[in-house]
Amino acid sequence: MKTLREILYNVNIVQVLGNNDIAIHALHIDSRQIRPGDAFIAIRGLAADGHDFISKAISQGAASVVCETVPDTISPDVCYVQVSNSHQAAGVMAGNFYDNPSNQLKLVGVTGTNGKTTIATMLFRLFTRLGHTCGLLSTVQNQIGDNIIPATHTTPDPVSLNALLADMVAQGCDYAFMEVSSHAVHQQRIAGLKFAGGIFSNITHDHLDYHKTFDEYIRVKKAFFDGLPATAFALTNLDDKRGNVMLQNTKARKATYSLRTMADFKGKILENNLTGLIMQVGEREVHFRLIGEFNAYNLMAVYGAAVLLGKDKDEVLAALSDIQGAEGRFDYIVSKNLRVIGIVDYAHTPDALLNVLATIKNLREGHEQIITVVGCGGDRDTAKRPVMGQVAAEHSDRVIFTSDNPRSEDPQEIIRQMETGVAVHQRRKTISIADRKEAIKTAVSFAQQEDIILVAGKGHEKYQEIKGVKHPFDDKQVLTELFSLLEK
Repeated sequence: MKTLREILYNVNIVQVLGNNDIAIHALHIDSRQIRPGDAFIAIRGLAADGHDFISKAISQGAASVVCETVPDTISPDVCYVQVSNSHQAAGVMAGNFYDNPSNQLKLVGVTGTNGKTTIATMLFRLFTRLGHTCGLLSTVQNQIGDNIIPATHTTPDPVSLNALLADMVAQGCDYAFMEVSSHAVHQQRIAGLKFAGGIFSNITHDHLDYHKTFDEYIRVKKAFFDGLPATAFALTNLDDKRGNVMLQNTKARKATYSLRTMADFKGKILENNLTGLIMQVGEREVHFRLIGEFNAYNLMAVYGAAVLLGKDKDEVLAALSDIQGAEGRFDYIVSKNLRVIGIVDYAHTPDALLNVLATIKNLREGHEQIITVVGCGGDRDTAKRPVMGQVAAEHSDRVIFTSDNPRSEDPQEIIRQMETGVAVHQRRKTISIADRKEAIKTAVSFAQQEDIILVAGKGHEKYQEIKGVKHPFDDKQVLTELFSLLEK
C-alpha cells in the first residue's frame, strides 16, 4: 500500500487541500467501485463527467478526490488534489500505484487504422515461441502467458491497464504487446507508460465521429510516436503516404518497412494463394501461413520489430513461418462437398474491406462468384457508410447489406445510407436483409461450387449490439452451421 504523496509523484498538481500523507487502498475512475480508503479520480468523459459523482464517491468512503475543478463544498476528512488534466493524472498515478510495471518489461505499442490486432497478436505468439513469457492487450483478448482475459476496449482505462501490466510482471512476463487506439492516445490512457517500441501500420478514414477531421486523426496517431523515449524504436510502414509523418518529431530510433520501396526491412511477395504467402524477406525466401498483401505488411512489421528488439533474423523467420493470424482476421472455412469458401473478417472500414476483397480477387481462379455480406456499425462515423457500400458493390458479384452492431440506430436507415454509395448500374447485384443471420443464410443459398462468401465487419466479436443490449452472435459459428446444412 502506498501513500497518496507517493502516488502523486510526477503528477501536474495545481493545489492540494488536506493531508496527502495518507494510505490509499485502490484507485478508481468509476465512483461505483469506491470503497473506504480509496482514491477517486474524476475524469470528464464523452458520456459522463466524473466531477458529477464526487459526492457519491465521498459518501462511499473515498479518502481522496483527484479533480480538475474542486467542488464548492469541502469535506474535512478528504484530501482534494486539483490537477491540470485528470486523464493524464490517472495514467501517472496508476503507474506509481502499481510500481510502474511498464518499466519492468519491454512494452511495444501498435497503432494504425488496420492491422493492429494481427501485429500485436503475432508478436505475442512469436516471442512466446522464442521462449519468452509474454503479455497481450488487444481488441480480441488480453492474455498473460496461457491465461486469457476478455477484452472490453482496444486499450483499457489507465488504472485497468497498469493493473494488467502489473499482473504480467508478477507472472514473469518480460515482453508485452498492445494495441494503441487513437482514442487511447487522445484520452491519455497511455500516460506514464514507458514503451520499448512503437509500430505504425497504416492510416485511413476511420473514427471521424470522434476525431471530427482526418487531420486530427493523423495528429493523434502521430502523438504516440512524439511521446516515445530515445531508448525506444519507432517502426513505420514506408508504403503508407503518412508513414514518414509519424516519425517526424520522435526521439526514438527510426526504422522502416516496405513491400515497394527501399527500407530497413524490405519484403516482396513471390506467391499469394490459399496455402499462404511466399515472400522474399531481405535475401531469404520464406513461406508463411497467412494470406494476402495486407498480411504481408503485417508480417514485415512483426519481423522488423522482432529484429529491433534484438532477435536473430533467421530464428524470427523460422518461427513466423508457422504462426497464424488473429481470430476474425481473414478467418476462413471450406464446405466439404461444394468447396464453398467462407471468409470472416473484421473489415469495418472502406480500406480494410477493399484490402480483403482485393485479396479474394487475387486468390480466385476466375469462375468463382464473390458474395459479400456487410453492414456498418451504428452510432459511429456515418461518412464511411456510402463508401463501404460502393466498395462492396464494385468488388463483389453479389452483395447483401445487413446489420452490423446497429446500437441505438435503426438498422434499415444504416443500410439505406450504405445503398446511396452504390452506382445505378450495380444496384441489381445488391439486396438488403437487416437480420444478419438471414443475410448470411441467403449468401450461402446463393453460393455455387467453389464460390467465395465474405462476411465482413464483426470478425472476432461474439455478440450483436441492438438498442443497448448485446445478443450472442458469432459470424464464423453461424457460417459453419449453415455450411453443414448446405451439405445435407
